[in-house]
Amino acid sequence: MCEAPPVLTQTTSRVLEPSDLDAALAVLDREPVANAFVTSRVQAAGLDPWRLGGEMWGWYEGGILTSLCYAGANLVPICATPRAIRAFADRARRAGRRCSSIVGPADTTAELWRLLEPQWGPAREVRRHQPLMVTDRLPEHIAPDPYVRRVRKDEMETIMPACVAMFTEEVGVSPLAGDGGLLYQARVAELVGSGRSFARFDADGKVVFKAEIGAATDRACQIQGVWVAPEHRGKGLAAPGMAAVLRYALADVAPVASLYVNDFNTPARRTYERVGFKEVGAFMSVLF
Repeated sequence: MCEAPPVLTQTTSRVLEPSDLDAALAVLDREPVANAFVTSRVQAAGLDPWRLGGEMWGWYEGGILTSLCYAGANLVPICATPRAIRAFADRARRAGRRCSSIVGPADTTAELWRLLEPQWGPAREVRRHQPLMVTDRLPEHIAPDPYVRRVRKDEMETIMPACVAMFTEEVGVSPLAGDGGLLYQARVAELVGSGRSFARFDADGKVVFKAEIGAATDRACQIQGVWVAPEHRGKGLAAPGMAAVLRYALADVAPVASLYVNDFNTPARRTYERVGFKEVGAFMSVLF
């Protein structure tokens, strides 16, 4: 058990410490689906900034931790009240922009960006409405693709180009920029090594469909990186492929699977709806 966090009698924000872990997890647990990404990181790494890959900011109301903001490669507001958003924006302005994106629930992220845009703008792209979708069951009328399986560790060289292509197509920049792709390659290797990377390969060993379970807690997991090779699009591979990944997710990882998708990506939204995903909210992303 972690030591009890210090009692604060005032309304304030501060950088959380490892001793604040239980209180932080209690906040994250209020919205297990929306917070799956950050929760999975905190459960694995705790609150030490070096292990977590960033700081966790906390907002206290009357001495009680009520809101969080993860400040790492992404800036992510969590269960943030209006006063907390203002405090997080003030802290972010003082620290300067270190993140490549701001992402989180649409309403709170929009307000955080409104406060930061005068100093941090312009953004490369703002995606204001990304439907958050969930399901807790397999589709009744779409059979999982039997050729979709876990990617093996010795297939890193095969899956990596597909991951780079998906990221570049989705985000608009290559993940190989900057450090030459070392961090991105490590992340792909982590997902492959943990058995959370899935793909279908053609007869020549090339990837035709892929997806990952990018975040996982005991209450929810998040599917990401869904991609069909361009030459295989329109052949009906996406829905059975997603059904296969969903089968693994619900059987081996968590009772609820989630994802978020760009609202302008109509084919993807229709595919997820066919597999049984329902829209329950919306995210917003600000990309730099």
